[in-house]
Amino acid sequence: MGRPRREAPPPLEGNDRVIILTCMTGWAIALVTLLVLRDRMTPSSQWWIWTCAVGVGLGLFALVYVPRLKRSRARAAERREAATNQAAAGQEQASAGPVKH
Repeated sequence: MGRPRREAPPPLEGNDRVIILTCMTGWAIALVTLLVLRDRMTPSSQWWIWTCAVGVGLGLFALVYVPRLKRSRARAAERREAATNQAAAGQEQASAGPVKH
């Protein structure tokens, strides 16, 4: 019999903007390096230039999209919580019975 399992810790929340900018900077450095050295590259390996350009482009897209996605998810969570609270309040009222005057 093994040791009892501990509960999994909650996931860590990273700074999305820093992560995106770091990755995008890496792609940009690779792009500039390949553009400087493209005369020395064989024609069959010049597709790496486009790979780096797409990496930079996707990074720019992520800078716009990720904050919008997080705001949208937060709004949806607020709506779910409000609906749950409203339903709970309705059940409490229904279980209290009719109001006598």
